[in-house]
Amino acid sequence: MIKAINDFINGLDGFLWGWFMIIILLGTHIFMTIRTRFVQRKTFKAIRLSVTKDPESDGDISPFQSLATALASTIGTGNIIGVGTAIACGGPGAVFWCWITGVFGIATKYAESLLAVKYRVKTKDGRMIGGAMYTLERGLGLKWLGILFAVFATAASFGIGSGVQVNAIASIFKQTFDTDNALILNIFGHDFSAISIIIGVVVSSVTAVVIFGGIKSISRVCELLVPAMAALYIIGCAIILVMNSAYLWDALKLIFTSAFAPSAAAGGFIGSSIMLAARFGIARGLFSNESGLGSAPIVASAAQSRNPVRQAMISSTGTFWDTVVVCMITGLVLVSSVLRNPSGFSGADGDMLTFTAFRQIPVVGTPILVIGIASFAYSTILGWSYYGERCVEYLFGMKGIKPYKVAFVLVLLVGPVISLNMVWAVSDIFNALMALPNLFAVLVLSGVIARETDYYLYGDRLDEFDKTPIQRVEK
Repeated sequence: MIKAINDFINGLDGFLWGWFMIIILLGTHIFMTIRTRFVQRKTFKAIRLSVTKDPESDGDISPFQSLATALASTIGTGNIIGVGTAIACGGPGAVFWCWITGVFGIATKYAESLLAVKYRVKTKDGRMIGGAMYTLERGLGLKWLGILFAVFATAASFGIGSGVQVNAIASIFKQTFDTDNALILNIFGHDFSAISIIIGVVVSSVTAVVIFGGIKSISRVCELLVPAMAALYIIGCAIILVMNSAYLWDALKLIFTSAFAPSAAAGGFIGSSIMLAARFGIARGLFSNESGLGSAPIVASAAQSRNPVRQAMISSTGTFWDTVVVCMITGLVLVSSVLRNPSGFSGADGDMLTFTAFRQIPVVGTPILVIGIASFAYSTILGWSYYGERCVEYLFGMKGIKPYKVAFVLVLLVGPVISLNMVWAVSDIFNALMALPNLFAVLVLSGVIARETDYYLYGDRLDEFDKTPIQRVEK
């Protein structure tokens, strides 16, 4: 019976995150790119807006704090370890398809964030809240679908947002310092490494202090943590790229040629087809930046913004930084490193490619990567705690928030010592299920998105205040 359940879950996970989700997500990305008249060309204008404060507007946090919190939940192990997995399975060409997915994904992140700000509401205590659940309820009159989204997102927050991340932190430290064999504790008849228990206690305690302080506390931490951790990781990548400078041009050529032509096993890489490169590159890009998932718009709705388009542009830069920049740099680091030292990467699977690449940096290479991955994972915990909290508030009102936070912290406490194979699969399923109603709202309301974009962006009215009154709720 248990095996049958496991097989069903794994089969459903494989179906949802196979070609089914690739076609739906990538199709939406391309459609919204056309509908918004290639809003991606305004990315650098959006970056300038992201560091421009808008204190006279309604909202609880600054536009940059909103972006940092969204980036906190998306930049993580998927950008670092996941790119290595895509290359191992799909070859160097997977990097190109990952990158191109990020370029088109900017339009969907823009669209879903625009709707979240347009249909956000104000609580009786003055807080701004929104997301796909409010878009579905207020924009389409489909509250039942909003409830489903909130249920799926809440469930996902306990998996991909907490249990998976804290387990990843513990695994990184165990692999690096080999503490699994150094110190084992026996609790209730089961053996656990001391590092797993210590990580669970530390991460859950620090997280509790932050998330019980609310969105302003979460956003302040993310505002400081995200730029610092991204800078540390990019510095490490830059050092490797300098070391591999003689191989950079060959790496770029290999990435682009492998994306459009079958590649034979050579230079330390396994052979792959165009279809494999496209499948694994697109899938990794879609999963890493969360464009279309409906998560980032939840925090976008809390930002101080004078109109929906202004904040939507700022939110869309998250996909640019996450996939177009970070994933591309990671891919270039890995491909050039393998070309430089094929024998050094022989037998390394996708999970170990990035670790092997960073070990090229004497002394500090491994610590940079370990600190980077741990920071990325912790920031993801903070971002997803807010997403889950807002969904619980939509479902149960304020009375559900405190029990949710307690449960979230408890999952962090036990996360390092539980088996995550099934947790990963169930989390993936809930991620896909929350994406479906969100994408439905984006597609059906694409006319609203195009109209708002034409008026504010292409009509040069980004500084104009939205005159539509914000609805108040009694939750």
